[in-house]
Parts: sequence; structure tokens; C-alpha cells
Amino acid sequence: MNEIRKEIMEEVYLTYLPADKFKTGELSIQMVTPLRKETAGLNAMLPAVLRRGTMRCPDMESLAAALDRLYGAQIDYTVRKKGENQCVGFVAGFIDDAYVPANEKLMEQVCRLMGELLLDPVTRNGRFLPAYVEGEKSNLIDAIRAIRNDKRDYADLRLLQEMCADEPYGVSRLGDEESAQHINNQKLYQHYQNLLTTSRVEVFYCGSCSWERVESAVLEALSALPRGVVEMPAVAQLSLPPEEPRLVTEEMDVTQGKLSMGFRCDNTDIPAMIMVNLLFGGSSNSKLFLNVREKLSLCYYASSSFHRVKGIMTVSSGIETKDYQKAYDEILKQLQAVQRGDWEEWEVPGALSTMINSLQSLSDTQGGLENFYLGQAATGQAEAPEDLAAQLRQVTEERIMASAGTVKLDTVYFLKGKEDVQ
Repeated sequence: MNEIRKEIMEEVYLTYLPADKFKTGELSIQMVTPLRKETAGLNAMLPAVLRRGTMRCPDMESLAAALDRLYGAQIDYTVRKKGENQCVGFVAGFIDDAYVPANEKLMEQVCRLMGELLLDPVTRNGRFLPAYVEGEKSNLIDAIRAIRNDKRDYADLRLLQEMCADEPYGVSRLGDEESAQHINNQKLYQHYQNLLTTSRVEVFYCGSCSWERVESAVLEALSALPRGVVEMPAVAQLSLPPEEPRLVTEEMDVTQGKLSMGFRCDNTDIPAMIMVNLLFGGSSNSKLFLNVREKLSLCYYASSSFHRVKGIMTVSSGIETKDYQKAYDEILKQLQAVQRGDWEEWEVPGALSTMINSLQSLSDTQGGLENFYLGQAATGQAEAPEDLAAQLRQVTEERIMASAGTVKLDTVYFLKGKEDVQ
């Protein structure tokens, strides 16, 4: 893929991902801003309010009608966390020009409507409509509470909150309920005006339109975008683990315990660390899956994730509360096996094949490509999927063991039932 990334306005970047194998086009406009506890809820709520309507289409009904006239185009709002940044905005999907009757050009019309959602939202007396703000405030609080209802997601979030308590990485992409409760119309509108002037804007297009058409459409749609002193996206800082791992235990009315473990990785060999994670718990052929879950039946599920921009590896598992110590010991034992190079001949090639296939499959969906390149842009990474695949093929077993040797336990979070376990 011959992608192009270019600054087309002050701190407004367009990433062009040419692809003619899809019957649709995808356009994404994202504001990228450093993640902070005090603004996370405002950022999360803003695109939902903006998506309620524009001055030309002031309600959901008229906006839906406008999208219907564009042959059923869709525009959804998004709230994502990339490294220590929050990315909020809109993603649109629409029929490719080749399948539209009478040679009608949809991309320009969709782009114009997205620009209106961002820059000309429906307002009254210089504020958002109170009903829209209160409705989306309620939805945001419900979404935050829903995380607590999904105990696996809740445990993983609580681990990062404890492990990165003094770092932006510990902040949820949705913010917290207490902050959301204090959002009002005036505060949200002021934040909106500030975000427009201070955030970097990343635009992504994937489809068959030419670069020239897309650039022209985006420039027109964003021509009224105010620019002030733009705050650069945050660069995540690596931290060292404490001398002794921290243990945080929480009790809730649950029947299945949740054991989450966070490790700090004191090295910058990203390709090797990706392989470490795959061998340890990042695939269905990993040591955690095959040994802790399948062979020993100590976990209902067990997997690991590598947070590359933060130098963190986390383990997520569901266990019987009585098996806590056994599961804890066995998870660490499997990590030690990776550190020693204690693996079968097929494990490294199998892990590599899994990751290569995952990278190659990104091009199968426009959403996968947009999400990948947004993550790259927001965190200052440059390699394309094929570049990362080439780097992974060069990783040696020695590099894997050396990188695994820098992995140190930082924090353990255990969510258990309220009943005492004898």
C-alpha cells in the first residue's frame, strides 16, 4: 500500500490509504489530545453531543434523512485511547463512487457533513442544546458504570489505574463517573472551543478516490477550523517497577475471581517484546493458554497483552478464588520459561506466523487500517504493517530472551468474592 501522510493545514494531517478492492470508502476525522483525568470525561462526551445534529440538520431525524440521501452513509462518533492520548471524532462509511448511480460523488458530500458536525453543531444562544448535553451525560455515566458490570474489563482497568496511578496511562478513555457528574452545558461548550484550537487533527481516508480529490474535500470541510497554540500529542514515558510488587485486593459480589498482573519492560526492542508477549500469553498457542488454562485448568481464561508505547505487559485471567496462589505462581513460572528460552521448536515460528497473519489481515478491513494508522500517528510511530512484519522476521531467539529478561512484576490486582475462603 502506497500510503501518503501530509500536513495539509496547521497541525492537520491527512493520511491517504489507497484501496480499490472495497465497495465502500471510509473517512475519519480525529482530534488528538493528551489524556488527562480532568478532561477525559469532557472529551469522551463531546463527539456524542456533536453527533446529535448540525445547524443545517438540527436533530437526529434530519441528520438521518441527510445520510439516507447519501445512499445510506453512516457517521459514527468515536472515543479511543492511543498511548497517553485521547482520540475523539467521527468515522464515516459510504458507497464507493463506482457503485453510485449517475456518477454522483459521495465522498465530498460526506466530508462536508462531517465538517459541519465538527465545526457547525446545533447551538442556541452560543451553547449546545441542554437536552442534548443532559442526554449524552446520562449515556456517558451509563457507559462508565457498564465497565464495572463486565468484571474482566473492570479488573483490567483497575490494574492500570493502580499500576499507573500517577501517570496518564492509568486514566480511562471515558473518564470517571465523578467528573462526568460535574459536566454542564457551559463547561462542555468552553472545552469544545478550546479543543478545536489546541488539538492536532488527524484525517484518514481509505478507498478509491484520488489524493487530490480527498485533499480538496478535507480542506474545504475544515476551512473554518480555528487554530491556536496546538498541544502536541503526549509521548508516553517508561517507568521502572517498584522494588517489591504492589498487591491490590478488592472484594465484590462475584463468583469468579479476576487476577490481573502488570509488568514493566525495561527495554526498547519492540519487535522482540512483541514476540515475548506472543510466546507468553498473546496467542492461542501461548504458554499461558496451553499450560495454565488447558493443561492445569487453573484459569477460565488467561492471556497477556503488550502495551508497546508504554513498555507494559499485562496478564488477564479468571480463576477460582481458592486457586489464587497456584495461578499466580504458575503465571510467573511460564514467564520464567520464556526468559530461559524454554520452548518447543514450533513455538517461535508459530508465534511469528500468528503476528504476521494479524498484520496482513489489517488490510482486509478499512476500519482495521484506520485504527492502526491512527495509533501510529497519535503515538509518533512511523512503520507500516509490512515494515513491522519485516522487523519481526529479523528477531532472534537471543533477542527474545534478552528482552524477556527485562520484564519485572510491578502490580497485582485481585478481584475476589465477598465470602471468606477457607
